[in-house]
Amino acid sequence: MDQSMNSENTSTTYSNTSDRRMLTGMFRDRDSAERAYNSLATRGYSDKDVDVVMSDETRKRHFGDGTADTDLGNKTMEGAGTGSAIGGTLGAIVGAVAAIGTTLLIPGLGIVVAGPLAAALAGAGAGGITGGLIGGLIGHGIPEHRAKLYEEGVKNGNIVMAVRPRNDEDASYLQNEWRTNANGQYVDY
Repeated sequence: MDQSMNSENTSTTYSNTSDRRMLTGMFRDRDSAERAYNSLATRGYSDKDVDVVMSDETRKRHFGDGTADTDLGNKTMEGAGTGSAIGGTLGAIVGAVAAIGTTLLIPGLGIVVAGPLAAALAGAGAGGITGGLIGGLIGHGIPEHRAKLYEEGVKNGNIVMAVRPRNDEDASYLQNEWRTNANGQYVDY
């Protein structure tokens, strides 16, 4: 693992995304998810760094028409109504992702995925998507036992968020924020 010490503190900084572990958490409602998402912004993370997974029903309830406009809501609504439901051939998947950014609505599962995980699922083609949410989460570095908890939570209306912290200091800060200020469940790093 390629690690370097940050000269301002003793936090380990990782130079390669694949060297970094995934911080994940599950949130029961929009307010909790917004607090978790905003804690990322305070540390300099952008929407491109964050994975968000929820059911389409949850997206419509918390982030659909008639709800307040927020950064997290905008992330989950990217591509909604513009052909973001995908399935079939790899070409169709890649074309859809290119057209809408990195938000996918996976037919048959009723799951909305936004962020790097969406791109990874699309890159895996139809075979990767038919592996279901658990397979996609495991492939993205989330342990199987947590992936199963998150899949069940998403089916029950929860919102799952994931990020690869840049360093140990960020990981500790975000883990604390997600657990205490955002009421996150199954927050793990």
